[in-house]
Amino acid sequence: MAIRVGIALGSNIGNRLSHLRDARDMLRKLVEPDSLYLQAPIYQSQPVDCSDSSPDFFNTVVEIEYIGEPYELLAQTQGIEFHMGRESVHEHNAPRIIDLDILYFGNEKMEDGILNIPHPRLTSRLFVLQPLSDIRPNLVLPGDDVTISEHLKHLETDEPELTLVQTTW
Repeated sequence: MAIRVGIALGSNIGNRLSHLRDARDMLRKLVEPDSLYLQAPIYQSQPVDCSDSSPDFFNTVVEIEYIGEPYELLAQTQGIEFHMGRESVHEHNAPRIIDLDILYFGNEKMEDGILNIPHPRLTSRLFVLQPLSDIRPNLVLPGDDVTISEHLKHLETDEPELTLVQTTW
């Protein structure tokens, strides 16, 4: 049975838009061609918890219908990152060609240090909440009782405003 899965995409090295497109295309190959697919606009954001010299990110969120287990998807998303040139050993929050994070996996709740679902910082990051709210404003995460749009509306953050880069990509 297909499960709705949200994945955050981010890039802040090289041609960020091209990197997001390449990662998106590889993610789409993991699912049936006619399955549900949602794609948020791309936003530019200043790095959060990164070095001062870190370039701005392009961020977005996609939702796919996935058939498989969470750890299978984790292996596949990490495979995409490595295929695109991400270092296997990398400094925490270092600049990166591509970063793929599983945000939610249907109604799954997991917390084991390797894979935490829903993503533990999902509701505290503007660069994730805004694009997710664009495609799933009424989503209520497992274990939560408010919608993504409500989290966004009441978000208290020092993050600067996001800049819309591209709606259709």
